[in-house]
Amino acid sequence: MPVPRIVVVGSSNTDMVVKSRRLPAPGETVTGGQFVLAAGGKGANQAVAAARLGADVTLVAKVGRDMFGDQAVENYRKEGIRTDYVFRDPERATGIALILVDAQGENLISVASGANHALTPADVDQAAECIRAAQVVMLQLEIPLETVCRAAEVAEAAGVPVILNPAPAAPLPDGLLGRVAYLTPNESEAQQLSGLAVENEASARQAAQRLLAAGAGHVIITLGPKGALWATPGQAQAVPSRRVRALDSTAAGDAFNGALAWALGSGQPLDEAVRTACLVGALSVTRLGAQPSLPTKAELERFAGE
Repeated sequence: MPVPRIVVVGSSNTDMVVKSRRLPAPGETVTGGQFVLAAGGKGANQAVAAARLGADVTLVAKVGRDMFGDQAVENYRKEGIRTDYVFRDPERATGIALILVDAQGENLISVASGANHALTPADVDQAAECIRAAQVVMLQLEIPLETVCRAAEVAEAAGVPVILNPAPAAPLPDGLLGRVAYLTPNESEAQQLSGLAVENEASARQAAQRLLAAGAGHVIITLGPKGALWATPGQAQAVPSRRVRALDSTAAGDAFNGALAWALGSGQPLDEAVRTACLVGALSVTRLGAQPSLPTKAELERFAGE
């Protein structure tokens, strides 16, 4: 299987995770939790997910000139990720995410974006040659929208397929979807983007068709423990997920997207790539933390064979 070249343009955070028996109500304190400090951020998570599966990954991101930024860059290098375009901001702190997780794996997340919001189209232009040489470019929405749009523009002009994970949910600028080969919202994001309530497979199919009509080349709606639904203008198919005991769903979507990029870049057809991504997403929720939960290729192969 060839080694796919993947460029991820996105966020880099440090995650502070507290795992407790239940999530607190507003104004309430829940004690007795377990604390984990881990690398995170949607862009970085997806980069690590793809790298652990065997992709050649370059991350385009921005962190602060602080302890968390130092740790992030060191961690990416240990993962084998190219950091030539991980920029350092002298004025803004590295992004921080505060995450609460309950016993069922549900979570609440609050993010202080810091240097992520200083990643600019000019930074993307510095990485343009690398983007043009990629087989897949991955984008999310934890960086400025104009930066997302510039990355999509550079990739599309070079004929490089773009995966856009529209998370966290936000209105998309006109013209962006037309540059996206694979749009990967979850149920709530698909609902916000399409204007249709997504409550089951049938409504997911309707939302996917509306998003295809808006310009996306393919739409893949992730459905949590139910798996995913992929759609093209002439076809739609539901793909079930493996049943597991969920511990923490924090990075499940990022695991899915990183695996999807690796699978597509490796030449897997869409249906097979989505099945692979569902397996990686299911495996990730059995572990605590964002990047610590992301499996290697060997772990994926063992899980797939069980």
